[in-house]
Amino acid sequence: MTTTLAQAGRTPRPGSAIDAGALGSAAFRADHGVRYAYAAGSMYKAVASEDMVVTMGRAGLLAYFGTGGLRADRVADAVGRFEREIGNGPWGLNLLASHENPAKENEQVRVLLAHRVRRVEAASFIVPTRPLVRYRISGLRTARDGTVHIPNRVMAKVSRPEVARYFLEPPPREIVQELLAEGVVTAEEATLAERVPLADDLCAEADSGGHTDQRQLVVLLPDLVHRRNVAAARLPAAAPVRVGAAGGLGVPESVAAAFVLGADFVLTGSINQCTFECGTSDRVKDMLQQAEVHDMAVVPAGDMLETGARAQVLRRGLFYPARANRLYELYRRHDSLEDLDERTALQLQRRYFRRSFEQVWEETRAYYERADPSSLARAEQDPKHKMLLVFKAYFVQSIRLAMSGSEEHQVDYQINCGPALGALNSRLRGTSREHWRARHVDDLADWLMRGAADVLTRQLAGLTGNAPHRSRT
Repeated sequence: MTTTLAQAGRTPRPGSAIDAGALGSAAFRADHGVRYAYAAGSMYKAVASEDMVVTMGRAGLLAYFGTGGLRADRVADAVGRFEREIGNGPWGLNLLASHENPAKENEQVRVLLAHRVRRVEAASFIVPTRPLVRYRISGLRTARDGTVHIPNRVMAKVSRPEVARYFLEPPPREIVQELLAEGVVTAEEATLAERVPLADDLCAEADSGGHTDQRQLVVLLPDLVHRRNVAAARLPAAAPVRVGAAGGLGVPESVAAAFVLGADFVLTGSINQCTFECGTSDRVKDMLQQAEVHDMAVVPAGDMLETGARAQVLRRGLFYPARANRLYELYRRHDSLEDLDERTALQLQRRYFRRSFEQVWEETRAYYERADPSSLARAEQDPKHKMLLVFKAYFVQSIRLAMSGSEEHQVDYQINCGPALGALNSRLRGTSREHWRARHVDDLADWLMRGAADVLTRQLAGLTGNAPHRSRT
């Protein structure tokens, strides 16, 4: 692996400036065809928008389109645009695990393979799934030099070491054999699967916006690097897996620290929501621009409400965090909507949903008839599951309100965000980048990476006692 302070393991001469393009892994830059070991992560419902991906791709930088919650035709349209405007340049799509509805994940992979999407960001996976394995091993073949050609590249975002282990190993043999028996992969692909890890890149997701375990990057990242190295001693195929850092990266010093900790690349998320290219509403961007480091809260994740999974969101000026927590507590304590006391039931209908439970259920029923009939059948037999689906409707509604920028319902916005944005806002206040309309995803990448290189140059100069030749920013 490359060092964090120089390209190809070569330490800079005392007094010389570190090049931002030399930070991290040279293999990451070469494999993805990018200028920096840097990526912009996906965000649900095209918050990580087409414009964001195109802007980054044209600048020679990698970004992942936020496919979660989108219809297949919408995703296909986005892929068409990326092919026209970026071509063979760097771009990718999100592949979101769907624990509640595996059919949705299957559909995502069918679209990815049909349109020959060559990069995915795999998010929210707990264990390898059949669709993920199918995507990874489809197209495997033996190259002329005897190595395995891997057309489909996977970046896995993980926050738990036990999950990271799966991505450092070949796909589970039993899943591969099931796919082979069904005829969706070939015998050659199944055989070669034993020689490749499930991922090319493994991203340590620390204190991030949205789904989070709030791990500390200074603990999680070195642990994953160590586990990669241990895995490589046992399975040589794991050696090329790059380990990156995400969560809390909002200023150059944080990015520099990630590379010092051993990151092969860095990935940003929350800070990109407050940019011109982001796919959310202007009203949300106005709110995000005012956020401070302490303006975040951890709440139940609406899509996994029954599991107690957590998500980090903006809380400043919003009722959403308190209401999300209350719905989770009500779900835990009660067995049905009818079990709620009259005062609570009225409050939820009038203030949270702004319509009756019956109206919410009819809308929910119509959705699940199309998307997940098995969950609907269960709800019709199990009152607690019906209550769960009704409560989840509030979380879906809160995302839609934020995306639309509804002024009337602003207090119910769900805005997934981490403290990195607060740190960025503080640093940019009073500068030309203070307003979100002047912030662009590619420019932020340049600012962060060049700034990180300057930080490391100064630190190196302090260690050697030599004044550096400053790099241009």
